[in-house]
Amino acid sequence: MTALAQILRRQIATTGPMTLADYMAACLLHPEHGYYSTRDPLGAAGDFTTAPEISQMFGELMGLCLAQAWLDQGAPAPFVLAELGPGRGTLMADMLRAARGVPGLLEAARVVLVEASPTLRAVQARTLAGHAPAWCDRIEDLPEGPLFLIANEFFDALPIRQFRRDGDGWRETVVGFQGDALRPGLSDRAAQGALTHRLDDTRDGDIVETCAPAQAVAAGIGARIAQAGGAALIVDYGDWHSLGDTLQALQGHAPADPFAAPGLADLTAHVDFEALAQAAFPARHSRLTPQGVFLERLGIAARAQALARALQGDRLENHVAAYRRLTHPEEMGSLFKVLGLYPAKANPPPGLDP
Repeated sequence: MTALAQILRRQIATTGPMTLADYMAACLLHPEHGYYSTRDPLGAAGDFTTAPEISQMFGELMGLCLAQAWLDQGAPAPFVLAELGPGRGTLMADMLRAARGVPGLLEAARVVLVEASPTLRAVQARTLAGHAPAWCDRIEDLPEGPLFLIANEFFDALPIRQFRRDGDGWRETVVGFQGDALRPGLSDRAAQGALTHRLDDTRDGDIVETCAPAQAVAAGIGARIAQAGGAALIVDYGDWHSLGDTLQALQGHAPADPFAAPGLADLTAHVDFEALAQAAFPARHSRLTPQGVFLERLGIAARAQALARALQGDRLENHVAAYRRLTHPEEMGSLFKVLGLYPAKANPPPGLDP
């Protein structure tokens, strides 16, 4: 039993089963034993690999996309260039390198990383040495001014609540102990006002997930962009509408039991992009677009060909494999989606439709 499991056991014995959201929050963010508080989870030595770690092309195109959005809005200066959950800082480093050719952008940009993990902040500082990044814990703490923001695989790690339909009511997934093992169960049936609209498109036994923290973050981004200008790119796996049990755990790059080793595995769930888009009003939102389609519209094929000219052997094979992994429908190309947020009087970021 992990140290965190022992803590949760004592808590559950005192207060009863906890919501899935409270369980996820403890597993990921406990100050001593939480997954993100104690490690660098990325890469071969970690538990998962994100798009920026697969190829520099991903960050380069994201940077040029936001750079063009900045130009389209009149190149405001100064402005905040922010990333939510920036991992090792690889994505931001690639974005900044690609943006060097845009006159005035780097001089106008104030780079700010929204990151709670001390471990990852230290890694980001090394990756972005020379760019003088600043850090904050919450979106509310970002400096004032136009906001151009990227969030890649950020929202999937925010704690969800999960409800199973039972007639015209809902039973919530809760976490308790059976013997020495953590196990999910269901609460008593109750009405859920926030899910009344889902009675029209679900049946008995269907599962709907909600994520209040994600909606709060989206609301903060949307309000800021609507008021001060800017744009946001949200890239994650999920779909327009939440339906089904999508909670998953990764440990050592392989699927794991979400309840077997709290604090030692990454926990995520699919993103409900509709909920984010609605929460971001009065900012406008783009049409939800598959990652592969988005990257192809931005010119990833031409960039891949240009980089390939200097490669051969294993390096060339790895490069071609990375391009396929990012764009092919059977890999990340369809599973991951892109949602853009932008002001009412502006166009959506390049590669996205209104």
